[in-house]
Amino acid sequence: MPKKLIKRYLSDHQTLRTHRHLQVFGARLHDPNLWHLNRRSASGAFAVGLFVAFVPIPLQMLLAAALAIVARVNLPVSVALVWITNPITLPPVFYICYRVGAWILNEPGPAPNFEFSMEWLQSELAFIWQPFLLGSLLTGIASAVLGYCTVRGLWRLNLTRYHRRRKLMRAARESSGGEGGLDMRHRGG
Repeated sequence: MPKKLIKRYLSDHQTLRTHRHLQVFGARLHDPNLWHLNRRSASGAFAVGLFVAFVPIPLQMLLAAALAIVARVNLPVSVALVWITNPITLPPVFYICYRVGAWILNEPGPAPNFEFSMEWLQSELAFIWQPFLLGSLLTGIASAVLGYCTVRGLWRLNLTRYHRRRKLMRAARESSGGEGGLDMRHRGG
């Protein structure tokens, strides 16, 4: 992943260090590893952020920040990725998590009178909590592993292309101008 693309969408690290909710972490926020953007920190941050996005708890951003600090991966990327599950995407994502858990536990789907409302959720929570939590955990782990591997692979691919381009440019420069320059030096010497 190109650094410039990721950095364009991230907050300034000074802004995050002084954020009132992150002051709980104190001096740990001054660890430079939390703010560097390299292959290890970006891929680890994707794993943390994607996992926490599927954890069905409030204040996911604080959990993502805590895990990023413990894992010493990029804090802004971890916190930003939690927003994959936002108020718009939350119902379908959590429904998919429930269906994954129900499939693993071999349980039937929801009753035909399924509706996404607080009343329905409160009445049915006793029946759906196990498949829902299991599905959330498994979906979070799968997305974390997939995100980690994808970022590592894309970063490696980008780096390989960059080195290949540099090598071709160096070879072109040496074949066009480099040999003539060598001949001139040998003649004058």
